[in-house]
Amino acid sequence: MNTQHTDQESATGPATGWWTEAVIYQIYPRSFADSDGDGIGDLPGITARLGQLADLGVDAVWLSPFYPSPQADAGYDVADYRGVEPLFGTLDDADKLIADAHAHGLRVIVDLVPNHTSSAHAWFRAALAAAPGSPERGRYVFRDGRGPDGAEPPNDWRSVFGGPAWTRVTDPDGRPGQWYLHLFDTAQPDLNWDSPEVRAEFLDVLRFWLDRGVDGFRVDVAHGLIKQADLADWQEPQEILSGSDAQRPRPPMWDQDGVHEIYREWRRLLDSYDGQRILVAEAWVEPAERLARYVRPDEMHQAFNFEYLLAAWTAPAQYAVITRSLEATDAVGAPTTWVLSNHDVVRHASRLGLPIGVPRPNGIGVGDPQPDAALGLRRARAATLLMLALPGSAYLYQGEELGLPEHTALPDEARQDPTWERSGHTERGRDGCRVPIPWEADAPSYGFGPTDASWLPQPASWAEYARDRQAGTPGSTYEMYRTVLRLRREHDLGRGALRWLASGDEVLHFRTGEVGVLTNFGAAAVPLPEGAELLHASCPLDDGLVPTDATAWYRP
Repeated sequence: MNTQHTDQESATGPATGWWTEAVIYQIYPRSFADSDGDGIGDLPGITARLGQLADLGVDAVWLSPFYPSPQADAGYDVADYRGVEPLFGTLDDADKLIADAHAHGLRVIVDLVPNHTSSAHAWFRAALAAAPGSPERGRYVFRDGRGPDGAEPPNDWRSVFGGPAWTRVTDPDGRPGQWYLHLFDTAQPDLNWDSPEVRAEFLDVLRFWLDRGVDGFRVDVAHGLIKQADLADWQEPQEILSGSDAQRPRPPMWDQDGVHEIYREWRRLLDSYDGQRILVAEAWVEPAERLARYVRPDEMHQAFNFEYLLAAWTAPAQYAVITRSLEATDAVGAPTTWVLSNHDVVRHASRLGLPIGVPRPNGIGVGDPQPDAALGLRRARAATLLMLALPGSAYLYQGEELGLPEHTALPDEARQDPTWERSGHTERGRDGCRVPIPWEADAPSYGFGPTDASWLPQPASWAEYARDRQAGTPGSTYEMYRTVLRLRREHDLGRGALRWLASGDEVLHFRTGEVGVLTNFGAAAVPLPEGAELLHASCPLDDGLVPTDATAWYRP
């Protein structure tokens, strides 16, 4: 075993509060549970399943958007920030969900989408009807085009979903007019956060949901609100994860320093409420030191660690990202927030089944290189035990507790992610991780709803992953999650300090609190320390040996 011993320690810093060690479960509402049989998950469906989430052992739930929306981007195109999309229910349903979650001991985090609105939002409709330079247009990023007749976009920026990031409008008199910025879909015009009216509006939106009892907000595209003032051209590829190369200038649309003023103001508002309400940054920012700026003591409470999510499944890569992450967040006194899957990436049970070193695909479909399902699940279980032992908080994505893979054979004609069309059918997008999850193996739509309806088709293999087949079954992925979440609480793993015992090309080995954690990346099995008492492992051990692609928790 090639190891390097170190006495380095990392801790989560002085921050205190429920969020510093919480395990939070992401619910994608349209794919979680359907109460009325229309094939789309809804708020009453979520409420009916809260007891099962409490039984799983999580501390809170985060709900992806359920606001009124044309659903051009699955609800991330918001038409009204103070309501509920009828597909998902009513405001009364939202109130009941929040109350019932609290009764089950679960906190509730809701999504906030401040970078852009829907093109159906009343503000944008007013902007289209108004003249250039008007207050209505000042809420968004409108610019005159380049060239003698303004026929060229104001700059060369590209949409994250593919294609240009600018669309030209037709003025009320029928003539071609200005251009508006949309870093995502054309139906998602970017707001102008230099506008005091925009800032005041979102403070009021925060108050609306805080007054209804939510415990926090996950902030979508938190690093994108402020754009470089000159909207300078950007010759590099448009990537939502920015700054990974220290020699590369920061993109003019991402991670501008002005965003921090916004979050300091939001933090002051949340701190005026009781109950420890929190802000969570979806900030695709590297390096870790830049990301840590979002969780300084007077800003947000958590920021997803996407560098960790993207790290290769090798001991050196995992050691490096864990060490960098803890050092960066320790420096600002914040917890690190670990995550392996969400609604925007290929599920880690499939992603880890691809050859190491292959770039992360934006979706997998028919005709693409297929992951090794058994290898992916084995590594996913090992990665989960590794992640849940790390100091800080952690997020789980619905269905990962079942070992759900990506739906890698989803028919292209069923795809709804705008990425598929806007990329000219070169990137399949995120639908494969959003397929409605299975609850009961022998029920219609695998228990997702009372009928066979499902907004995205479920694969036939879903039956083997259903919760009712795994619950109570020793060795199942579901029971592994329940066990390690219980052990995490019992041993206070989220709040401990991390001390590396060994790291090298084949093994990661560390202590956090009173628990030892060993992950084997090498080809040969490695022994636990002499006298170790096994607490749990991601797969069976043979004579105390940890096999390849496995993680074991033990008591020394």
